[in-house]
Amino acid sequence: MTEGLKKRPGKTLPLIVKASLTLAIITFIGVALLAGTWELTEEKIAEQRRKAVLTGLNQILPAESYDNELQDDTLIINAQGFFKHPKAVVVFRARKLGQPVAVILQLTTGEGYNGDITLLVGIYSNGKIAGVRVTQQRETPGLGDAIDSRRSDWALGFKQRALGDPIASQWTVKRNGGDFDQFTGATISPRAVIKAVRRALEYERNNRKTLYHKIPTTEQQDQSNKEPSAQ
Repeated sequence: MTEGLKKRPGKTLPLIVKASLTLAIITFIGVALLAGTWELTEEKIAEQRRKAVLTGLNQILPAESYDNELQDDTLIINAQGFFKHPKAVVVFRARKLGQPVAVILQLTTGEGYNGDITLLVGIYSNGKIAGVRVTQQRETPGLGDAIDSRRSDWALGFKQRALGDPIASQWTVKRNGGDFDQFTGATISPRAVIKAVRRALEYERNNRKTLYHKIPTTEQQDQSNKEPSAQ
């Protein structure tokens, strides 16, 4: 009886090893599958985000008005002092047949009633507004949130406006003697957007050379590198 008991651990050990190996293999396969699934999901999420951004841009600038890859022809602007916000401004540049069509500035203002408001401001190369769209906001539902194009058509009032139209003193809400509508019980939200749009127009006017500068293609860069420098 005692001898039989002594033999059992020797017989049990291979079973434990086999079980451990099987568990390790299953775990490895599970991790590999999970990693593969995550990679595929991440790519899909990135593609969906890219499509969502392009949809928003095309609500301001119709796709047929440009022929370049709008999301690849961009600038990042760090001008916290000018835009009164620490967040960088993203500029999407539209071109057709190599010529500038418009720029769309994605910027944020911190002057909303409940904090940050992020918006897209499209400006044609002639200085006129192509369109304005609020993309993120936390304004009071039923009041200030009417700045959002999904809530009202208020933002359409900016289209084709420009610096000088209206004059500088009228770039505010009507309640303050301006040219733009406010909402019943809410003036801070629209006033914040109006100021942000005007800043975008001023920046475009003052930095046209930088904003519309065309990025050289790889072929052009290679050719430039081959050319002998002037002595």
